[in-house]
Order: sequence, then C-alpha cells, then structure tokens
Amino acid sequence: MKQELDIALAQAGRIILGKSRQIQLAMACLLARGHLLIEDIPGVGKTTLAQTLARVLGLQYQRIQFTSDLLPADILGVSVYDQGRSGFEFHPGPIFSQLVLADEVNRASPKTQSSLLEAMEERQVTIDGQTRALPKPFFVVATQNPAYQVGTFPLPESQLDRFLMRIELGYPPSDAERALLKEQDRRELLTTLSPAMTPDDLIKLQNVVASIRVSDALVDYILAIVHHTRENPLYREGLSPRAGLALRRCAQAWALMEGRNSVLPEDVQAILPAVVTHRLQPEDGSEHADAGRIAQQLLESVAIP
Repeated sequence: MKQELDIALAQAGRIILGKSRQIQLAMACLLARGHLLIEDIPGVGKTTLAQTLARVLGLQYQRIQFTSDLLPADILGVSVYDQGRSGFEFHPGPIFSQLVLADEVNRASPKTQSSLLEAMEERQVTIDGQTRALPKPFFVVATQNPAYQVGTFPLPESQLDRFLMRIELGYPPSDAERALLKEQDRRELLTTLSPAMTPDDLIKLQNVVASIRVSDALVDYILAIVHHTRENPLYREGLSPRAGLALRRCAQAWALMEGRNSVLPEDVQAILPAVVTHRLQPEDGSEHADAGRIAQQLLESVAIP
C-alpha cells in the first residue's frame, strides 16, 4: 500500500514542483475522506494541484468557476420540463463528480457558497424535495484568494469547518521555479500523466486508514490539544469535537503514508497546522495571518504524553 502511495506522490511531484509537503498533506486529506481548502494568491498552482490529484487518483473531475453571479442551480443541477415525456427531467450539475474543484470559492455569494454544505457533510444533495446521492468517493477541493483581495466574500465559520484541511502553497523554491521556466508547460505535462490508482483502490486505502491503531495515550494527546484551545484566552472559540475527530483521522492517514499501522505523536504534529489553523480565530483579530504562530504555540503548550 505504501508503494502505491509513494508512486502517486511521485507522479504528483512531477507536476507540482518543490511542494512535496503540501502534496503529502493533500493526499492525507483525501485518504481521510476529507475536503481540502487551498488558500493563496493567484498563480501559484492551486488549480493545477487539484487537477493533478484527480489525474493521479483516476477520479472523475469537474471544475466550477465561482463568480458573483453563480447560482446554486449552476452547481447542483436543475429540473427541466420535458414536453415529450410530459414531466420534469433532472439535469445533474457538476457537483455529481468524484472530485469537484470549487475554484475561487470565496468570489461567489454566501447563498451559492452554502449550496455546498449538504454535499460536503452528507455526500448527498436535496433538490426539489428529492435526495440524490453523490458518487463514491466524493471530494471538494476549493481554492480561495486571500480575503484582502477585491471581490471576495469570506467563508463563514460553519463552512470553513467542513474542510478537513486548509493548506497554502506559497512561492516555489528557486530551483523549482527555474525548472518551471525551462521545462514543458505543467498543463501539457499533466495530460501525459497516467493514473497511479483507481477510485476503488482509493476507497480500499480509506478503509485501511480507519483501521490504523490509535492508542489511549494518543487520544489523550489530541484531547489535550483540543481542551487547551478551549481554555486559552488567545482564541475566540476553542476547537469543536469535529476538529478532534479531524486530527485523529488525518493522523491515521499520515501514519499510513509513513508505512506504519499505528499513530505516533509526530503524526499529529505533522498534520496539526493544516487541520486546526482555519478553525481557530485569534482573539486579537489577526485571523489567518499568524497561522504558523497558532500551530507553533499549540505544539509548545501541550506536552506529549
């Protein structure tokens, strides 16, 4: 299994240069059956990362460009009257795909953003009073521009919490950027990439992740982190039980990627910044600007059992 994952990571690393850590985190997020939020400035490869994940994992892929005039029906689908059949026929929207890229999700109105909530939480959508299941596996990978940029609608806390992880890509290292300038265009190279696994393989790996052992001491460590955020006046609100579950699931996925059948504290520490920083709002109002400081403060304040 680790060999399959290593091949998939290597394939993705051919497209997204110099960002092995971010690729690992994104893969861990999908293995943990979670949705991924990528926040960064335009042009650093957010969309390309989502396309690469879909290609490497052999997933059916749809891209939705979020704009201010996008409507919920543009995402979910719509029922259209068929005169020949004398009835309404449902035309599914792009949400009915295994990996959906919500590109620039914070450029759409709050009403349109909220149309993703049921799909992300319950893997289904309800339209015209009828509930329709989404494909398996199902992931939302959303990209988001920084809140200070023009024309953005901040995601509410309830929607941010639906994302298992939030990562940033940042500028590439100098050697990687040099290779980008000299080599073939990433989009063209992406079309030559062969899938490293199938959706069924991914589902099997997700089931293995759920079986990775989590000791009582490790559970105590996660609880200590969660309770520290609730008692610390630095934060407006502490981490919810859902955040604690997210830490456990992602740590299990990271352990699998490291080739182990049990979780170590180092696994929790590896995924903690991506899992908790978008769920914690500093009391001083600095928002996400000090995400690194938030994670470091947590790691320094909570002792390993």
